[in-house]
Amino acid sequence: MGALVRAHAWAATPLGPREHWPPSLVTLVRVMLNSRQPMFIAWGANRTLVYNDTYVPMLGARHPEALGRPFFEVWPEVRDEVGALMDRVFAGDPVHMDDLQLTVNRNGFPEEAHFAFSYTPVPGDDGAVVGLFCACTETTRQVLAERRAVSESLRHRQSLQQMPGFVGILSGPDHVYEYVNDAYVAISGPRDFLGRSVREVFPELTGQGFYELLDQVYASGERFEARAMPIRLAGEDRDRFIDLLYQPMRDAEGRVTGIFVGGYDVTDQVRARVALADSESRYRTLFESIDVGFCVVEMRFDAAGRAVDYRIIEANPAFARQTGADVAGRWVSEFAPDLERHWFDTYGRVALTGEPAHFENRADVFGRWFDVRALRVGPPAAHRVAIFFSDISERKHMEEALRVLNATLEQQVVERTAERNLLATIVERTDVMVMAVDRAFDILAINKANADEFVRAYGFRPKVGDNVLAAFADRPEHQAQVRAGWSRALAGEEVTLIEDYGDPDRVRPSYEITYRSLRDDQGRVVGAYQFVSDVTERLRQQAELVQAQEALRQSQKMEAVGQLTGGLAHDFNNLLAGISGSLELMHTRMQQGRINDVERYMTAAQGAAKRAAALTHRLLAFSRRQTLDPKPTNVNRLVTGMQELIRRTVGPAIAVETVGISGLWPALVDPPQLENALLNLCINARDAMPDGGRITIETANKWLDARAARQQDIPEGQYLSLCVTDTGTGMTPDVIAKAFDPFFTTKPTGEGTGLGLSMIYGFAKQSGGQVRIYSEVGRGTTVCIYLPRHYGPTEEDDHAPRPAAQSRAEQGETVLIVDDEPTVRMLVTDILEDLGYTAIEAADSAAGLKVLQSDVRIDLLVTDVGLPGGMNGRQMADAGRERRPGLKVLFITGYAENAAVGNGHLAPGMAVLTKPFAVNVMAARIREMIETS
Repeated sequence: MGALVRAHAWAATPLGPREHWPPSLVTLVRVMLNSRQPMFIAWGANRTLVYNDTYVPMLGARHPEALGRPFFEVWPEVRDEVGALMDRVFAGDPVHMDDLQLTVNRNGFPEEAHFAFSYTPVPGDDGAVVGLFCACTETTRQVLAERRAVSESLRHRQSLQQMPGFVGILSGPDHVYEYVNDAYVAISGPRDFLGRSVREVFPELTGQGFYELLDQVYASGERFEARAMPIRLAGEDRDRFIDLLYQPMRDAEGRVTGIFVGGYDVTDQVRARVALADSESRYRTLFESIDVGFCVVEMRFDAAGRAVDYRIIEANPAFARQTGADVAGRWVSEFAPDLERHWFDTYGRVALTGEPAHFENRADVFGRWFDVRALRVGPPAAHRVAIFFSDISERKHMEEALRVLNATLEQQVVERTAERNLLATIVERTDVMVMAVDRAFDILAINKANADEFVRAYGFRPKVGDNVLAAFADRPEHQAQVRAGWSRALAGEEVTLIEDYGDPDRVRPSYEITYRSLRDDQGRVVGAYQFVSDVTERLRQQAELVQAQEALRQSQKMEAVGQLTGGLAHDFNNLLAGISGSLELMHTRMQQGRINDVERYMTAAQGAAKRAAALTHRLLAFSRRQTLDPKPTNVNRLVTGMQELIRRTVGPAIAVETVGISGLWPALVDPPQLENALLNLCINARDAMPDGGRITIETANKWLDARAARQQDIPEGQYLSLCVTDTGTGMTPDVIAKAFDPFFTTKPTGEGTGLGLSMIYGFAKQSGGQVRIYSEVGRGTTVCIYLPRHYGPTEEDDHAPRPAAQSRAEQGETVLIVDDEPTVRMLVTDILEDLGYTAIEAADSAAGLKVLQSDVRIDLLVTDVGLPGGMNGRQMADAGRERRPGLKVLFITGYAENAAVGNGHLAPGMAVLTKPFAVNVMAARIREMIETS
C-alpha cells in the first residue's frame, strides 16, 4: 500500500492526517505495507476502509475510490452477511471464516465470490475496540474449480453407470472398492463393495489368480487385458467368462494409486462358440453315419438364367452308397453328362427362389429311383442347394409288382371267385405280402411272405380257413385294429394305411397296407384282400432326413450366432477401450487440476458411446428388427439432398455424379434409413478407389417380369432402383457371395465392422425390396437397391421451424414411467421434472398396471417393451387402456421388437422410441405427446 498511501491525501479522509493516527493504526498499516497477503482495516464508527495493494483485485472496479470510504458504502450488497460478523468483532470477539459465500457487484454485475478471512478487533488507548483488522484470501477460483471437479466426477460416475460393460474402481495396494456400476453388481450379485478390498468382497476367487493379477498391475504399472477369461463365482456350478481389463490409475506425479476394472460378461458368446463346435461335431457325426444321402451343390446358370450344371461341394458317405459314385468336388457334366433335364430345372428353381422341393424321380444314369428333398443354403448369390435323398428303387419295384399283381388278381378273382385253389396259387406266386378274406373274415388265401410276417410280429402262423378275428380273440386291441382295416374294404372302400402292428414285447414294424374289395360277377362284395409292404426302413430314413435337415439348420444358425457374437465382442471391446481410456484420463487430469483438458476426453467417450449405439442399430437392421417409419418418398429429392454430404464425405479426389430419371416412381420407405444406406454405399465406393475415381448415383424405374423377379429373388412387379457405381477395384465372385454376411469385410483390421452391406440388406428386405451387386475385377462395382413402387403421392418434407411447444405443466400433467432399469427411470424422471411434469415410477409391469388401474391422474405412459412382472409393455398398455381408453403410450425399447408392439402396427396415441436416445429427443417426444390433444 506504500504507493497507494503516498499517492492519496490521507488528510482528506475521515482518518485525518497520518501524524494524528493512533499507534495501533500506524502499526497495522505498517504490517499491511510489508505483507503480500490481502489485508484491510475497518476503522472507527464508520468503519473506514484502508487496504493494501494485494487487496485491490478483490475490489475490482471499485478501486481506487474505495480507499478511505465507509466499508458498507464500498460493499453495500454484503451488509446482511458481513454486518453481523463485524458487529461481533467491534464487540470484542474475533471471527474466523474458512469459506464465506457472497454475491458481490464489484465489476458492474452480480457474481458469486468466496472468501477465507480472520477478523481481529483492534483496541484503542482506553481498551475499547476502535477498529477491525482483516487478513483475507479470495477462494472463489478454488471453490468453483472444486465444484466443477465434483460435477465432472459425478458425470464421470453417471457415464460409468450407463456403460454396457461392468466397471469398478479400486484404490491403494489392497485394492479397496471406491465405485462399482450396476453392471458389475448384476454379474457378481448384491455385495457390500465400497470401502472393502477385493479379497474381502470375493473370497471365492482364492486360487483363481485374480488377486495376484491385481497385485502385479499395481506393482508394475502395466495394464492387463484378457479375452474370455474363466471365473467361478460363489453359488455357481460352472465357469462364466469375462473380457477383462485392469488399467492402472496414476496421480499427478505418475505414481499408481489404484486400478480401473472394466470388461464384459461374454459367457453367452463363449458358450455359443462351444455350442457351435459341438453342433458342428454332431452335424459331422450325423452326416457321416446316417443312411440318408446328403450333399451340397453349387448351381451354374447360363446367361438366360437357366441351370446348366452343378458341382458337388460336399457329400457324406451315404451319397456314394446311394448313387454308386464318389464325385465330391466334381461337376455333374463331368461324371453324368446324360443326367435328365428335370434335375437341373428343379435344383435351379430352389437356388433362385429359395422355395424347398420334395419329389420322387428316377435317375437313369444311376439306374435308380430317389426320394429327394432340396433346400437353399447360404446367401442367395451363392446359388447353393442342400440335397437329402434316399434310394427307393426297391420300393418302386415292389409298387410296380403290386400294380401288376393287383390287375391280375382283380381280373382272375372276378372271373373265378369260387376257385380258392386258383386264388391261393396266384397269391403264393408273389413275394409281396398278400392275404384275402371273405365277409366272415375267414382267410381265403395267404402267401408265405405274409404268414412269415405274422410269426415275426405275433408269434403264430395263420393258414387258409382260419378266422383272422378269432386269431386275435385274446388280443382285443389288436383285433380292433385288424377289424378296422378289413371292414372298410368289405364295405366297398379302397384304402391305403400306414400303421405299426405287432405285440408290444415283440418287434412292431410299420406297414403300408392297401385294402381292396373282392367282387363277384354281379359286382357284389364277397370278400377283400390286402397288399402289405414293410415300410419301417423308409420311415426311419424319412425320420433321419428330418433330423439331418434340422441339424443343418441348427448348424447354420449356430454359425451365424458365432459370427455375430464374435464380431460384437470385438467391436464393443474396442469401444469400451475408448470409453474407459478417456474416463481414466479425465480422472487423471482432474487430479492434476488441468480442467480444460477434460472436455476433450469427455467428447471422445461420448463419441465412442454413440458409435456403440450405431453398431447396435446396424445389427437390428441386419436382423430386420429395427422399427422403421416408412413414408411415401421421392427418392430423387432424397438423393439431391444428400449430394453435398456425400461429396464432403468421399473427398475431392472422387467425382460424384447423380443421374435421376424424370418421372421416378415414389417408394414407401424410411427416409433416414435410405439416406444411411446410400451414404454407406458411397463410403464403400470411396474405399474401393484409393487413388480417386468416379461415383455415379442413378435412379430408374424397373418392371420385373416373372423370370427377372426370380433372378432378383423378389416378387414380380414394379420397382424403382437406386444404384451406386464406382470405378474401383471390383469384387471377385467369392467376395460377392459373402458381401452381405455380418462382419465380413475385406478392409484391414480396425477399418470396418463388416456391417454396412448387411445392414443395407436387412433394411431393403424389411422394406419389401432387395439388394444386388454387379461387379468385375478391375472395372468397378455397382450396388443396386430395389424398392417396391408406391402407388400414391409423396409427402413434401416440412423443413419450416416449428414454434417450441409451451408446457402446460401448470395443469398438473402426470406421467407414469415403467422400466426395470433404474438408470432409465432416473433419466426420464429428470427430463419430466425439467419440463415441469409430475413423474410416477414403477419397476415392473405388475406395479405399473396397479397404478394404471387406480384413480391417479395419468396423462402419458412411458414404458419399456420388455418388462418383468408377468406381461410385457404392450400387454400392460393394452390392459391399462381398458380402464383408460384414451391413454397415450410411448414405448421405449433397446431391441425394437416389432412383434412386442403388435408387429409394428400401433394403435392411435401410441409411439415408439428406441434406446439409446438423446435427452432432447426424448424431451421433445414427451412434450409433443402430452400436449397433442
